Amino acid sequence: MIRDLSLTLRSLLDDPALASAYPELAAAQVVFDRPAESFNPAQTTVNLFLYDIRENLELRSSEPLLERHSGQAIIHPPPLRVACAYLVTAWPVGGTELPLQEHRLLSQTLQVLARYPTIPAAFLQGQLLGQQPPLPMLAAQADGLKDPADFWTAIGNKLRPSITLTATLAMERFAPITEPLAITGQVDLGERTNATGEDLKPATRQVLLRVAGRVTDASSLPVAHARVTLLRTGVETVTDAAGRYTLTVPEPGTFDLRVQAGATQITTSITVPVTAGHHYDVQL
Repeated sequence: MIRDLSLTLRSLLDDPALASAYPELAAAQVVFDRPAESFNPAQTTVNLFLYDIRENLELRSSEPLLERHSGQAIIHPPPLRVACAYLVTAWPVGGTELPLQEHRLLSQTLQVLARYPTIPAAFLQGQLLGQQPPLPMLAAQADGLKDPADFWTAIGNKLRPSITLTATLAMERFAPITEPLAITGQVDLGERTNATGEDLKPATRQVLLRVAGRVTDASSLPVAHARVTLLRTGVETVTDAAGRYTLTVPEPGTFDLRVQAGATQITTSITVPVTAGHHYDVQL
């Protein structure tokens, strides 16, 4: 996965759309070598050396990620948020005033990296494709490499200008868990048998059922702001941006739903509670 992050950064810097605005960067190769004294590229190069890997504690979360799919709830345990720190250096080859060429190449590289607070999905490679949440990226931050002189001495090379770049990916520690999606809930109302207990007096007990479903169009895309009406009681609700809705029904049984979105309107039946393999979803 870390390899895929490196390939993602290369894809970002190799974007053909950068050629007109950043010609020197577009002509450079992007590599991931240790910039020791023996490092001597034969052509102009931008080098991203991965020098540190650690958990991003600021992004640590205890909340699982929930994904809904085909009546199932896919529960992803909180991922490990891994911050990968790169030292970015420029190595021009040929021409005159190599230090100024180096400065220009570093400037163009920083301009590209600094424009993205998160890595755009179009550049993601391998296992990072479709990863959520988006991968945050920070360039040239003050808390980067603590002592550049010591670093360059340790790898046996001379001090040179550099940019620190940190990108954070999400690494799954455990396999996701798949469970049936809870789409029917029950609420018991009534007078308690005593002040501290939870039991209800049978004569006062009333059961309300809460159902949850989704409205989609003929292409299975969510329909937002559709009006859903339980015809027996006249209770109405409106779907959210993901096409989801919830309704309260007075008792178990079969009910007619009217769903209206713009000029489209249908009436369908639901049975509460649902049996295994069924749901309250409606397709227009």
